[in-house]
Amino acid sequence: MLKDDELYLLISELSEMYGYDFGNYAKASFKRRVSRLLVNDRFSSFAELIYKLRNDRDYLTHAVQELTVNVTEMFRDPALFKTIREQVLPVLATYPFIRIWHAGCSTGEEVYSMAILLAEANLLHRSLLYATDLNPLVIENIKKGMFPMSQMKTYSENYILSGGQKDFSMYYTAKYDWAKFDENLKSKMIVATHNLVSDRSFNEFQVVFCRNVLIYFDKTLQDKVLTLFDDSLENLGFLVLGSKENLRFSSIGARYTQLENKEKIWRKTK
Repeated sequence: MLKDDELYLLISELSEMYGYDFGNYAKASFKRRVSRLLVNDRFSSFAELIYKLRNDRDYLTHAVQELTVNVTEMFRDPALFKTIREQVLPVLATYPFIRIWHAGCSTGEEVYSMAILLAEANLLHRSLLYATDLNPLVIENIKKGMFPMSQMKTYSENYILSGGQKDFSMYYTAKYDWAKFDENLKSKMIVATHNLVSDRSFNEFQVVFCRNVLIYFDKTLQDKVLTLFDDSLENLGFLVLGSKENLRFSSIGARYTQLENKEKIWRKTK
């Protein structure tokens, strides 16, 4: 069993040596991920893990990838994307230029989903989608625009449930076991590493997505990150969260109104 003092030592090492701050991550969840890392990589002791992190930069990259949560899919929660299609895009259409931030976007399925919605609304040509994540490995996948062919049936079904009316396969080309998505979608994406814990806001956006990330943070860090999003959203902008996340009782909640259909989309009203 991983001891609490060992967990705190690991958090301290990652923060002081490399700038990865996991100090306000929900302890139980983070402890499970570290324990899984110890088992999967067959360390005989916690000390061996620390030694490896201190002396092997490649292993550090692997460890950070395992310790951050990278679970996503295209048009995940189709009803939410249907709401974006029907209620958010008509508002965005009134802007001369559209900026959207996908924070903690993992491998980028959500970003490509949004790009498809914008393309179908004839808005992609005047949009920029900023895709950021703490993990440098996963965001490299966004630049490639390649996702497993084995997932395309699920993604196509999600797309249809979100209100899509085209043949989903028109957006990608099959290459062996991979689907390579249309370069035009990628051309409107700016991809970068960004640490929600320590980095500042870098632009003003009409929409901020951060789905299924806050649930892994404690209340203090949740409020800090939500304040960052509030600073990054222009007035009347939209904040999109994950299915288990909420602005209720948060430090910024009073300034936001949830859309009437109760999807996890809030509009900044004050």
